[in-house]
Amino acid sequence: MALIEVSKLTKRFSDTILAVDGVSFSVAAGEVVGFLGPNGAGKSTTMKMITGFLTPTSGSAHVAGFDVGEETLAAQQRMGYLPEGAPAYPDMTPESFLKFCAGARDLSGAARKDAVERAVSKTNLHGVLRQSIDTLSKGFKRRVGLAQAIMHDPQVLIMDEPTDGLDPNQKHEVRNLIKEMARAGGESGAGGKAIILSTHILEEVEAVCTRAVVISKGRIVADCTPAELLAKSRYHHAVTVTLYAPAGSRVREEMLNLGGVRNVEVAEAQQGRDGAAASYTVFPKDAGKVTAITPEVLGLCQQRGWRVAGVRTEEGRMDEVFRELTSGART
Repeated sequence: MALIEVSKLTKRFSDTILAVDGVSFSVAAGEVVGFLGPNGAGKSTTMKMITGFLTPTSGSAHVAGFDVGEETLAAQQRMGYLPEGAPAYPDMTPESFLKFCAGARDLSGAARKDAVERAVSKTNLHGVLRQSIDTLSKGFKRRVGLAQAIMHDPQVLIMDEPTDGLDPNQKHEVRNLIKEMARAGGESGAGGKAIILSTHILEEVEAVCTRAVVISKGRIVADCTPAELLAKSRYHHAVTVTLYAPAGSRVREEMLNLGGVRNVEVAEAQQGRDGAAASYTVFPKDAGKVTAITPEVLGLCQQRGWRVAGVRTEEGRMDEVFRELTSGART
């Protein structure tokens, strides 16, 4: 079931500034969609239109079946939103701020108490509950913002850079929380939540997301799984071999003569205890066959007496795909 449906969403800020240009996609329950793009690509603007904080020039967004433009309050009741910067009242404590947010969500009495306690527990805020927000670190401020977004157990979560400012342990905790909420749907357990998160951290896409939507210059340039995105990389299923070879060995030339090899790139030799080792990245003619060239390459090394120090098969490089997609988008 699609809990988020975006159709031809467009936003103009002037005759010369087209921030979002006909964006369409959907997010089903249980999906975590990574929303990627360079600065100024239109990510935050798109998310603000989906949440109802910004009116589109044209197009529409539906959340849990409700038209965000026509049934704004009903749609917003079913979503949690973590905006960029996680704004909060600096003179409040996390505890008072979360109680205030719960009241704004029309929660009171035991329901409000339970909602706050659940959000605090999930975001590990116990140690700073009564400390003023303006004295908190960037990471804790981000966690306060995340707590207010999830406290009412929404069907839909929209988060702008949810792990921004978190240390590696905190990032790990938040990523696990996101995956858990997508699978189980929080306290409701109704088939999981639909989650959109924007991020500049490409490793987060592989770690958390079931899909990646890449936007550049206001347009979607890719919508696929992280694995499909990696498969677009020229390094997909390439083999990198680090080896020791006698001086004068024509390693690259001999590897290029192998039947399944398209190209070979050589990294600068590294001096170690056993002499100079060089790394060779060998690109297959058919990147769809993960083991196609590995036996050929290793067989050649054995035949020539080149000692192999390490070998690995590349899945692909997300940063390379990201640069290729976003630098080549149409204006």
